[in-house]
Order: sequence, then structure tokens, then C-alpha cells
Amino acid sequence: MSRLSKFSASNPRVWVVIGVGIAGVLILAEVQRRRIKAKSSVKQDFGAFIERFELLPFPQPPPPASRLPLSGLTFAINDNIDVKGYVTGYGSADWKRTHEEAGKTALVVTTLLKNGATCVGKTVMDELGLGISGQNRNYGTPTNPLNPSHVPGGACSGSTVAVAGHLVDFALGTDTVGCIRVPASFCGILGFRPSHGIVSSIGVVPNSQSLDAVGWLAADPSVLHRVGHSLLQLNLLAPKRTRRLIIADDLFQLSKVPIQKTVHVVSKATEKLSGYRTPEHVNYGKYIASNVPSLRPFRDESENQQNGMSALKALSSVMHLLQRYEFKTNHEDWIKSVKPKLASDTSNRVWTSINSQQDNIKSLYKVRTEMRAALQRLLKDDGILVIPTVGDAPVKLNAKKGLPAGFSDRAYTLLSISSMSGACQVTIPLGEYNAFPVSVSFIASHGNDKFLLDIVSDMYSSLQREVNDVSSSLPFQDTDGNMDAAELLKEKGNAAYKGKQWNKAVSYYTEAIKLNETNATYYSNRAAAYLELGCFQQAEEDCSRAISLDKKNVKAYLRRGTAKESLLSYKEALQDFKHALVLEPQNKLAGVAEKRLRKLTT
Repeated sequence: MSRLSKFSASNPRVWVVIGVGIAGVLILAEVQRRRIKAKSSVKQDFGAFIERFELLPFPQPPPPASRLPLSGLTFAINDNIDVKGYVTGYGSADWKRTHEEAGKTALVVTTLLKNGATCVGKTVMDELGLGISGQNRNYGTPTNPLNPSHVPGGACSGSTVAVAGHLVDFALGTDTVGCIRVPASFCGILGFRPSHGIVSSIGVVPNSQSLDAVGWLAADPSVLHRVGHSLLQLNLLAPKRTRRLIIADDLFQLSKVPIQKTVHVVSKATEKLSGYRTPEHVNYGKYIASNVPSLRPFRDESENQQNGMSALKALSSVMHLLQRYEFKTNHEDWIKSVKPKLASDTSNRVWTSINSQQDNIKSLYKVRTEMRAALQRLLKDDGILVIPTVGDAPVKLNAKKGLPAGFSDRAYTLLSISSMSGACQVTIPLGEYNAFPVSVSFIASHGNDKFLLDIVSDMYSSLQREVNDVSSSLPFQDTDGNMDAAELLKEKGNAAYKGKQWNKAVSYYTEAIKLNETNATYYSNRAAAYLELGCFQQAEEDCSRAISLDKKNVKAYLRRGTAKESLLSYKEALQDFKHALVLEPQNKLAGVAEKRLRKLTT
């Protein structure tokens, strides 16, 4: 029998094979259709919502009553805010499974409904409100509309994404240690953390009552303002005050964004507006070190404390100790009885809290009290502190190595200021840098929420115009010069450095570099002056340039290590000091630093 006869149309085996093949094709087609449908569904709402529903606003009063202030606006709420008839999930499937439907709607939601807004659903959040990445193992991670391959930030990830994706006009969330401010920065929208205790938290699951604040997010400054006035019941006719902007220069050293994109934009915008004084500058770390004495027991004496950054790191540490203590008080019984299944990083945070023992609780609350008073003395009723919202761009989704070294330290150092002082803070988007959103934050003293909201309304358009006009700072132009002249300028720089005239020293070294860009010593010396000025990013850049020109420049490694340590990049700093020890095994400075940083990185 020939091989062809086996495939005769009368052969039943042929039809079995054909039938199986067709069935397989149909199954594959259906699987593909469902995948496409699922993808389009996620794309439609960016995975922001856990459940959708509609809570209609209260009826509009008849004329001559004015139109309700939030009429026509839609909003979403975080999954830790109660709605009658729905189970509040707190971002956890186990929490939702073990809790009953809410008997009442949270007061903050009712207030918005009374003012004319419509609630359209609940949004995804980090499990139990812990974390700032926005990732959730139960419901999936909402898609960052600006950078889909990167995290949206959390814990209010879904609420932020719903606003950034134009699914709602505004959204409610809670901010404990940055839960509104971080995602607002990562997704390029406005986020407002009000003064502690000024917005009702009745019907909101607590994380840490001393740090929690119910806040809101919006893409439009006018919507942010209208929501603020509705929630805070503010006086529309309050007199306008002269405004002082105080720029925390040391904190902008923690940001990877050039100051031309942030500080210069803010300064230029104020120049073109009436009622604003010329911006002031402050080393905020040193100010806190001098004005919050209760932080001293929490400072690590092994760290370099000259620049004041150790005081801010101590503040961040106290914030976490306080959060752990209050989280444990609120949820220990539930955690131990249910033993919820959590993502590994969330589980670590939870059990660290549950197993923590804090001997002197009063010392934590004392820091909080002194922080509020210190910020009030600095800002008074007319001041705004300007800081970067976060130090880094959002990380990639599901990054295998987790957060980069120093990411959390830099973030929480910045976020602890408002959380621990109870001050109000707004995150303001300022365009992009390297394809990621840029933002700054304005902070006003506790109770000055209307003042802060009014400043956002007043400055927002001017800030966005400056964002469009600003260009990155140009590198120094090449200049052919005389080597002897460059050496003379270096010597003048050295003399200024010895005389503690740091700015003058920088100027002399800069002029020397213009004449000779290939001398590693000029860069290394300028880095030393930058370190004294607290300009750690510039110092790091100069040291890197010096090392590229001279791989055996021990001083450059030492100074770059110092700069990186001051920027809280401990692992990278440790590598620089190790390299210095390879070149000079007996170098005492490198040896001491290496031991200090080894403790900090283990």
C-alpha cells in the first residue's frame, strides 16, 4: 500500500486528525480573543478599580441657592474608606474576607456627595496601606499612565491612576508616610496631604492615627482647590498675605533631577508674580538638628553629622517607629488570628511591626510635637517650604532586585517632614526629566491649608510656563588657556578653601577647569569645596570626572564616598572607600568610613 492511500478521504483516522486540529485552532483563537479582551479592559481603566458603583450626589437645592461647588465632578475612593453596603478591603483579600459590610459611609465621602460630586467606585491600594510602590498581589498593580512599565507609586496607587488616566476628576486617599505624595509624583498629578486631623477620618481604616491624613488627588488645580474648600469648609474671603518661599537646598541634593528643572523653575515663577518675596534658602537638616533636640537619642553617632542629614534620617526612623507602634496597636489581634497571606515585602513590614517593642513611646510623640513647633517657627503664617517630593524616578514593575539602594532612605527622609510635623503638603508636577515626571512639594505650617491651596492656584500656570521655557544647564564651554594661568587659579582656589571661602574657591577652580579640562586635581579640589557647601551631587560629579582622568586619585574616591554617603547611597559610598583602601591600605579616613558604612549596609 502506498503512503498516499493512508490519507484517503474515506479513512476515518484522517477525519479524527482534522477534527482535533480544527478544535485546537478554535481553542487557541478563543484564548487569544480573551487575552486581547482582558488587555483592552485593563487598558480602559488602567487596572485602577477594585469595584465600580455609583453614589449619586445630594439633590441640588432650588433657586436662589447657588450651584453645588462639586456639581458634575466624579471621584473614586481608596479601599480603606467605608461605603455603606460594601466591604472595605484595605487592599487585602484576607481583610475583605474577614470583615462585614460597612454600616455607614465615611463622613468625608458624605461631605463630597453633599457638595455635588458623584462617587464611582473603590480603587486598588497597597496591602494594608503599607508600601510606596503601588504593587498589589491580590488585585494587580494599576498601570502608571505615563510610564506603563514602571510602578505607579503607593499606597494610593489606584486612586492616583484613576485621576492620571482621566477616569475621574479627583480621588480620595490616605497619606501616612507618603501614600498620596509618592504616587502623585510618579504619575505627574497634584496630590494634597492636609494638616493632620483637619479632615475627618471617621469611617476610614486607621494605619497610624498620629500620621494618617485623608487627602485628595486631581489633575486640574481648580478641582484640587474646589475639593479642598468643600472638605475643609474654608473662608473664601480671607485676606491675601505676602508669600515667602523657603527653598531647602540640602534636600534638593537628594533629588536626581537637575535644579534647573525644579528650584530655578520655582524661582523664575515667583519673579513674575506679585505678592511674593525673593525666595530664601535654608539648610533644613541643620535647622532640624538645632531645633528638634528630642531627635538626638535617635541619631547614629557613627554617621557624618556635619551636614545635618543625619538629623533628617533620625526623623525618618522615628516616623517608622511610631507607625509600627500604632499599626501594632490597631491590628495585632487580627494579624495573629487570621495570619493573612501577604506579599513578602508587606509581610516583612507587618511582622516587624507586630514583633517590635518600643520602651519609650513618649519620646516618639515628643519628636512629633517639637517638629510641628520648629516648622511653625520657620514658616510662620506666610512661609512655604519648597522641597523635592521624592529623590528618585519610579522603579520598574516587578523589579527582581526590589528598590535600588538608597531609594527608600531618600524618599522617607523627604516624606517624614510633613508626616511628623502634621503640616499640609502639596505635590506639584513640573514636566519631565529623562522621560519621567518631575515634581516639587510645597509645605505650609499646620492649619495653613487655605494659604497653601491659594498659592497652588496662584502659581500653577506660571510654574507650567516656566517648565516649558526652561532648558537644561549647559556644560562649561571649552576654552584654550595657558596652563600656568590654570595653576595660578588653582592656587587661589586653594587659598580661598583654606580661608573657608567655599563659594570663592569653587569660582577659582571653575575658572581653572575652563583653561584646562584634563586636570583631575581641579575637579577633585572643586569637589572638596562643594562638599563644604553641602552641594553633594556636584561634588559626586566632579569626583567621577576626576577619577575618569586619574584612576588612582585617592582623594577623589574619598570625596565621592563622602558625597554618596551624604546622599544616603551607602552601598555605593562603601565601594568608593574600599577602592581608596586598595590604593592606600593605611588611609585612616577610608578605614573609619568603611567600618561605619559596613554597619549601615548590613
